[in-house]
Amino acid sequence: MLEPQSTFLFILLVLIFAGLMWWMIRTRRAAVRVIAAFVAFLVAVQFGIMAVNRYFDYYPTWGAAFADLTNAPPPKSSSSGGSDLTVVGKGHGLLSGQPIVTSIAEQQGYQFEATLPGRLSHISRYAYIYLPAQYFQPAYRDYRFPVVELIHGQPGEPQDWINVMGVVAIMDGLVSRGLAKPAVLVMPDANGGVDVSEQCLNQVGGPQDMTYLGLDVPDYVSTHLARVQPPGLGWGIAGYSEGGYCAVNMALAPMLSRRYGAAGVLSGYFAPYPNFIGGKNVNPFGRSKKLRLINTPDYEVKHLNPGQPIPEFWIGAGTGDKQDMDGASFFWNELSLYQAGAPLKFQPGGHTMAVWRSQVSPMLEWMTPILAQNATKVDQVAALAALHARECAGQGTHQKNDPAGKTPSPKPSATTPAFCHPKPTAPAKRTAKSKKPRITVKRKIGPKT
Repeated sequence: MLEPQSTFLFILLVLIFAGLMWWMIRTRRAAVRVIAAFVAFLVAVQFGIMAVNRYFDYYPTWGAAFADLTNAPPPKSSSSGGSDLTVVGKGHGLLSGQPIVTSIAEQQGYQFEATLPGRLSHISRYAYIYLPAQYFQPAYRDYRFPVVELIHGQPGEPQDWINVMGVVAIMDGLVSRGLAKPAVLVMPDANGGVDVSEQCLNQVGGPQDMTYLGLDVPDYVSTHLARVQPPGLGWGIAGYSEGGYCAVNMALAPMLSRRYGAAGVLSGYFAPYPNFIGGKNVNPFGRSKKLRLINTPDYEVKHLNPGQPIPEFWIGAGTGDKQDMDGASFFWNELSLYQAGAPLKFQPGGHTMAVWRSQVSPMLEWMTPILAQNATKVDQVAALAALHARECAGQGTHQKNDPAGKTPSPKPSATTPAFCHPKPTAPAKRTAKSKKPRITVKRKIGPKT
């Protein structure tokens, strides 16, 4: 009833302000007038802040406002009651020491904070990771989960996806209703500070954000967290506002396009702005016009190489922001030459959290089934390759006791799989040695004397 955007709260503030003004006019005591004027001023300021918050729809609840303004992390999944379970297996490092109660995690999943170091970029930042309930259920013990990398806006922090956008609750609700497929959510710190804007770019002479977010983060998560897809068709990327630009630019970047199977762009822009680092605007590309062009999605999509693989795109914007709508429509038209039928969704509203919250649900409904289908195909190919490797290894065991290679290899039998046979190469043609031309020297014989 008294949440930050409730109409009742606005009416209450107006009545309080009116009462204070009436009191200030009616009283004859100077001290009371000063106090009433001061309190009325505070109420008016609060009303203005609430009006701005309601217009941009940033904080729907007091809890979200408190968590964001105090830089408080999102609440961890409950771990009380029952025995602890530490998930182990390949790459168990990210969950090492995390107390996880199986009975609770099977119902509500588990979210935690982790530091993700960058081997290539030499950047180390924190991230929030959410494991869906299915991650802990026995039926999924052999399933490698798709991953969605979520990039926040600016100003913003990773926890905004949870505290303000409510992505975990949205994801749980969609999966429980069968509208989305379970996936791991990775929410990294994209800028290294609330007042920093690096746009997920490799800054000339500065932080290598694209390398960190596109190479280091997926590699580290897939290596240190068990049963998730490696970077590729089973990974998705999505973002809103500046994070939307990050998602589309990284999805089109030649060095990253094969590392994502799907990309979601929520009110993103399609040409870069200056970065904001150290309290001032910085050109992220130095003096290179080429670097700017290859990080401008409007240019990139028009200059794709023939046959260049790119992720599938989902694009959304608010109808109340003409710049967002025009940018999304123009990019979608250019994209349609390479990828027909990409979803383009417009929601009522402007460049606000309300629009992005409303777009998270349809975006996940679209993206997670694609990633799940891709993950199944990737696993099938990997399993088939592993089976082939085992079968071929079994055919060659007879040679293990003959390190010198003196025993000739047997000819392939009818039971030997064809894929184990090395592809025969045509024997090199022997060219006859060319004989040197025989040179005969005729002696000149003079007349007899």
